[in-house]
Amino acid sequence: MDEHASVTADMLELLLLNQQALRAGIEELSLWIKQRGSVNVHDNVLTTLTTMDANSEAIASGIEFLRTTPPQ
Repeated sequence: MDEHASVTADMLELLLLNQQALRAGIEELSLWIKQRGSVNVHDNVLTTLTTMDANSEAIASGIEFLRTTPPQ
């Protein structure tokens, strides 16, 4: 892996970790909201979190590609 790909993969990994931390925090808030009776808000948040999960998987695949593709 060349230096640019390595730096890019490292930065993407940090962004992915931030995204996963935000997701966890949003889910906790959503559960708190649900406990107070706003089930619709909770359901809407879960739908959005599903999109975040799909994007996280795509980002992780991109990171793996950058880390495993030999330089040309």
